[in-house]
Amino acid sequence: MARPKLPLVLSAEQKSELRRLIQGPSTPQKMVRRARIALLAAEGQDNRQIAAVLDTSHVTVGHWRQRVLDLGLAGLQDAPKSGRPPRLPSAKVQIALQEVVRPPKGRARWSCRSMARHSGLSRSSVQRLWAANDLKPHRTRTFKLSNDPQFEAKFWDIVGLYLSPPTQAVVLCCDEKSQCQALERTQPGLPLGRGHIATRTHDYYRHGTVTLFAALNYLNGKILAERALRHRHQEWLKFLKTIEAAVPPEAAVHLILDNYATHKHPAVKRWLAKRPRFHLHFTPTGASWLNLVERFFRDLSQDVVLPGSFSSVNELVAAIGAYLETRNLKPQRYQWRAEGEVILKKIQRARNALARQTPIVKYTSETVH
Repeated sequence: MARPKLPLVLSAEQKSELRRLIQGPSTPQKMVRRARIALLAAEGQDNRQIAAVLDTSHVTVGHWRQRVLDLGLAGLQDAPKSGRPPRLPSAKVQIALQEVVRPPKGRARWSCRSMARHSGLSRSSVQRLWAANDLKPHRTRTFKLSNDPQFEAKFWDIVGLYLSPPTQAVVLCCDEKSQCQALERTQPGLPLGRGHIATRTHDYYRHGTVTLFAALNYLNGKILAERALRHRHQEWLKFLKTIEAAVPPEAAVHLILDNYATHKHPAVKRWLAKRPRFHLHFTPTGASWLNLVERFFRDLSQDVVLPGSFSSVNELVAAIGAYLETRNLKPQRYQWRAEGEVILKKIQRARNALARQTPIVKYTSETVH
């Protein structure tokens, strides 16, 4: 008989962190496996059951179970390995690690070579130190924190719609992809082949733009789309009529929209007031990432619009139409899987960090004069 194992008990926060690691697109696979071991162990499964599920050995499972028992989630990290002790001067190491967050005068960031000259270390030593401490001055991430005073209410309204769609209803994520440019490359590019990557010229001719109105059906993944030459409330109203004709009359229509003025035009409001089966859900200001149709627009841009070369707007429209027709034959559904509480905590941490970096200055008459 197998030796009895100590039960592994994890808090709700620890389980949430493990799920975040498992679902993270940049999480190393070894960390994903260790997180899965910890979650399954917390559910009461023994080592051999977990090993069979994850296609690994029960020895490996037992090792990481014990590490989490002893050290908590920190035990998922690799233990320090023996080897030659570091020989870098500690003062130089501190310069490379502490001053990396303070760019040199006249420059936006440090590079490995400039920091090596500044600290007196070699370039490879600086690179290893930064990698070991997860410092990446060469990378930046864009962000936008919503200042909508009703952010949380709107957030839960839309997330609740994703997690528990109403019955006898259609949930449509709607938006407009405006200014789709028909760009023609000045020279034909070389196709992908063995030993070389595909190429395209950096310069191009502009042949006009087109606007694409799209409604992503959250329940089945199909796309209802319509092109327009302009981006006004008239075109949006025409698209609403297309939606009305496409949805069965007995079904309610829930539209997820952003706060663009076109969606709130008086003529649009009058039209909607006569059709009570239409229900509008607006994303918070500066939070269009809540609208899953943006995910489709990303795929459309990467698969059709950006890599293509089009000699006219009609050629671009034909390419988009062919893409939509093929996609709707085997629609891909985008499902909302993120936990709302985790997102809100992450946003709050970002707000707190931003508040520490940029203190709010209140202007008064004394300040001005």
